Amino acid sequence: MDIRQLHRDLIELHGRPSKTYSEDGVRQLLTTILSQNVADVQTARASEALFAAYPDYRAMETADHDELAEVISEVGLMNQKATRIQRSLAAIREETGGEYTLAFLDEMDTDEAQAWLTDIKGVGSKTANVVLNFHFEKPTFAVDTHIQRLATRFGLIEESTTADQAHEVLNELIPDDIKYSLHVLLITHGKEYCSAQTPDCDNPVCETYCECDHC
Repeated sequence: MDIRQLHRDLIELHGRPSKTYSEDGVRQLLTTILSQNVADVQTARASEALFAAYPDYRAMETADHDELAEVISEVGLMNQKATRIQRSLAAIREETGGEYTLAFLDEMDTDEAQAWLTDIKGVGSKTANVVLNFHFEKPTFAVDTHIQRLATRFGLIEESTTADQAHEVLNELIPDDIKYSLHVLLITHGKEYCSAQTPDCDNPVCETYCECDHC
């Protein structure tokens, strides 16, 4: 498949996505942890509650675990995610000598930065790649459930491909300069047309590329 042509066809259907990079890498990391296996609406509510509840990251790290879990109860796995949030903040503080910033990742190459993030238990490839691409503009491609579904239906990966394998294959396959926009476009297409249960295949992208039984 011509990945660049797929990219152009998605732009033709959905429009070119604007680049909206996050200003705070730590906030991006914590929000992405909240978003794991959760809908956007729930993530937004939990994120708003989290950052309203604590004056700074130190207070968040040292908060009572059960209290923190209750604050983010809008999302699933709230106890695990509270642990991941506090574990991530502790790792950042220890790395920087007391500060809560991920600026040091900008000095690393992409593989090194990804390795640092995924060394934190509970931070997987998707979470790391979102932070590196959406905050640092590093050439990474995050794979969520929408993207894995579309990549399978479009024949980019096998149905048996695991999430970690999908990250590896798609990061190798997709040119660096379109990783951000293709990520956004595929998620948009997955939400608007290529849903998991009731896909609407009546669109030029699915008609051209989709190999699933629905089309």
